Amino acid sequence: MTAGDEEKSTMATPAIGRLGIWSMEMRFGDKAQSNGAAAQLDALGYGALWIPGGIDDGAPAEVERLLAVTSRMTIATGILNIWKHDPEELAAWFLALPQEWRARTLIGLGISHGPLIGESWGKPLEVTAAFLDRLAAAGMPRDNLCLAALGPKMVALSGERTAGAHPYLATPEHSRRARAILGPEPLLAPEQGVVLEADPAKARELAVEALEHYRRLPNYRNNWVRLGFSEGEIEALDDRLLDALFAIGGVEAAARRVAAHLDAGADHVCLQVIAGPRGGSFDQLLPQWRELAEALA
Repeated sequence: MTAGDEEKSTMATPAIGRLGIWSMEMRFGDKAQSNGAAAQLDALGYGALWIPGGIDDGAPAEVERLLAVTSRMTIATGILNIWKHDPEELAAWFLALPQEWRARTLIGLGISHGPLIGESWGKPLEVTAAFLDRLAAAGMPRDNLCLAALGPKMVALSGERTAGAHPYLATPEHSRRARAILGPEPLLAPEQGVVLEADPAKARELAVEALEHYRRLPNYRNNWVRLGFSEGEIEALDDRLLDALFAIGGVEAAARRVAAHLDAGADHVCLQVIAGPRGGSFDQLLPQWRELAEALA
C-alpha cells in the first residue's frame, strides 16, 4: 500500500451496514463476558457495536479492547462527552491506532447537558464547532467522526463537519427531519430502544426505567417537544411517548421500527436492547441480540 492509498483509506467513513447494537453493558459489564459477546456480535453480522462514553475519559481504551476481539465490525462511541476529552489527545490516540483499526473506528461526540456540566457549560454549537476545529488541526479525519445531534442546527453541523449524525432517543419522524437537513450523503445512524418482553406491563416498566434519567435532561425534552409531545406527556412518561421511543413487543415490532427509520432516511439503526433492570445481563441480552440478527438480517 502506498502512502497515498493509506491516506485515502484512512479518510473513508467506516462501513457500519444497516444494523448495529448499542450497549452500555459492552463497556461497563464484565470484561471477559463483554469480549466474548463482542466476538459473537461480530460473527452474527452486525455492522457496528456502539458503546457509551461516560463521566471519565476511559472510552478510547474500551474501543481498543473491543477492536482487538473483533475482526469485521466497526466499534463506535455513542457518545464521547467533549467536556471530558482533550481534542489533541483524542486525535493523537486515533492516529496511533493501526490502520486496520482506524478503518473500523467511528468516534461519536456529544455536547452533554448543562445540568450535568455545571458552570463551565457554554453554547452547544460554538463549543462543538471549536472542539471540531481543534480535532481537525490535530489531523483527525472528519469521516471517522459523527455527532450526537438532536436539534436542527446540530444536525446541520454534523453533516458539515463530520461523517454525520447519531441521534439518541429519537423517532422515525426525527430521522425524516434529520435527513431533510443533512441531504442525501451524510451518515444518519439513530439509536433505537427495543424491549422484547412479551408482557405489556413488564415491558413498560422496563421502558420507564430506561427513560427515567433522560426525561430530566433538557436536550432530550426539547427534542421530544419539537416532535409533538407535551410537557405533561414527558413528565408522566406517557404511553404515547414510550411507544414512540421504544419498539415494544416481539422481533416483529423491532423490524417494523427499523424499517420505519430506514424508510425515513436513516442509513443505519443501532438497537439498544432493554432486557432487564439497568439494561440486563449478558445472559439476557445475548439470546435477544441473536434473535434480532436472525430476524432482521
